[in-house]
Amino acid sequence: MGNTGLHNILEACVFNIPVVIGKNYKKFIESVDLVRKGGVISIKNQIEFNNQFDKLITDEKYIIMKKIFSIIIIFLISLEINCQSLVGSWERVHENYNGIKEKQIVIFTSQGYQSISIFNAETGEFIYTNGGTWKLEGDNLTEMVEFDTRNPERVGSETTFKIKINKNSISIPSMQRTWNRFDNGSEGNLEGAWLMGGRYRNGKKQMRKIDGPRKTMKLLSGKRFQWIAYNTETKQFMGTGGGIYTTKDGKYSEIIEFFSRDNSKVGSKLKFEYELINGEWNHKGFSSKGDPLHEIWVKRKNY
Repeated sequence: MGNTGLHNILEACVFNIPVVIGKNYKKFIESVDLVRKGGVISIKNQIEFNNQFDKLITDEKYIIMKKIFSIIIIFLISLEINCQSLVGSWERVHENYNGIKEKQIVIFTSQGYQSISIFNAETGEFIYTNGGTWKLEGDNLTEMVEFDTRNPERVGSETTFKIKINKNSISIPSMQRTWNRFDNGSEGNLEGAWLMGGRYRNGKKQMRKIDGPRKTMKLLSGKRFQWIAYNTETKQFMGTGGGIYTTKDGKYSEIIEFFSRDNSKVGSKLKFEYELINGEWNHKGFSSKGDPLHEIWVKRKNY
């Protein structure tokens, strides 16, 4: 079983047959409802899978379950629960109090990590970012802060607020703000939260610890990325950048939309070779400064 979650199970359920999923489903609203109502079976290991499979082919109650599926699907549709979850990226463009047109990008990964980045929509000038972990319980979203450029003292604290999830948008009623869905996390091959784990130097692989307070993390949705360098112990923020990416035929391409260290890089298009080897993302090419690089990124553990 995988560690990152699951795909859209509604596509399977509409065929009116039993659906079995793994244990990592609690960030997906429709999956939680289906498991709770008995419309989907969640298993944790091979033994549970074997037992459930035996029941599916011999127990009459699972034959009856086929009829229940259609009712549940109609119920979910009536509630307009037709998106997987918060996973993916969301976008908001508005004019701030200073008359600057801002673009706000929120990324939620399936492992339970998130960020919001704010930059000038016209020039790309970086304005603000914060992020950390996330969990959704009903309509309550809880975030634990790992970095905050405006208020570092928030690092380590938790905040919970109401969130409304619609078909193609999310909103925070208390803030009267709405973000529109940009992607659902399924387009790219690298969705998730990755930590800089090492690099090749003079042809030799050199790895470093990734469980310390100092981190370089890269969040990727289906189409957007953001990297952040920070220290959870000192609450120091070292830099960030982000934009749009694609993966195709072993090529990873970026268009930089903001870069806190050097605004002149905004609009730059970078291409790299990428390969997943034993779960490690090998990232090869040239940096925004033109220096050769071969980085190794490691998937962050589920929150």
